[in-house]
Amino acid sequence: MVPLTVGFLLAGPLAGHLADKYGARPFATGGLLLVALTFVLLQMLPVNFGYPVFATLLFFNSVGMGLFIAPNQTGIMNSLPSDQRGAGAGMAATFNSSAQVLSIGIFFTLMILGLSATLPTTLFHGLVAQGVSANTATRVSHLPPVGSLFAAFLGYNPMATLLGPTALHHMTAAQANYITGRSFFPHLISAPFGKGLQKAFDFAAIVCVLGAVASLLRGGKYHHADAEGELPVESSEQAVAETEPLLVS
Repeated sequence: MVPLTVGFLLAGPLAGHLADKYGARPFATGGLLLVALTFVLLQMLPVNFGYPVFATLLFFNSVGMGLFIAPNQTGIMNSLPSDQRGAGAGMAATFNSSAQVLSIGIFFTLMILGLSATLPTTLFHGLVAQGVSANTATRVSHLPPVGSLFAAFLGYNPMATLLGPTALHHMTAAQANYITGRSFFPHLISAPFGKGLQKAFDFAAIVCVLGAVASLLRGGKYHHADAEGELPVESSEQAVAETEPLLVS
């Protein structure tokens, strides 16, 4: 999405440049806290939210990630001796890719847990209110919520398939058209879907805060000395500056 791309492209290079001058800790820590804040604010959006507000939150979410990623990578590389930075970069990339894959599984697991807690009851009462028999409504409401979740992602109403032609035949034409139309299923699943999103966003915010605490404890600006007795980068640059007048004279 455009807000995610723009925010990351703006914040990433700037944060990396500033981290070289002032250290990684303030930018990486602040970036994670900003991401956690956006996850909390996303939970406050209504179901029928406006796109400008949503796009703004996505923009600041990507800004926070841009503030974190480049300085964090800088901090990792600066803490390693030069002959181990290739391995360090490889391990950082491996953990990053593994976390992205793992996060998808965690996200859908939390979504399904949220749906399982509220969807059966909501689905049962919604179907009975439209003239579906209690036995059929009970059968449909106890089906695994994974199908309903992916149907919501695909914009598909599965009610005609779940109820079957026999149940639809015993309903009035208006009721059957409403249940199999474009509004019944989205309105029915919106509240349970919101519960699932809330669990996923709560988890994401908590993880970001824990990451910010870990980043805060990393220490200030640091450059690893490669050999015994070798000065860190800041100290060696200062020594060169002090010896330059002697060389000129």
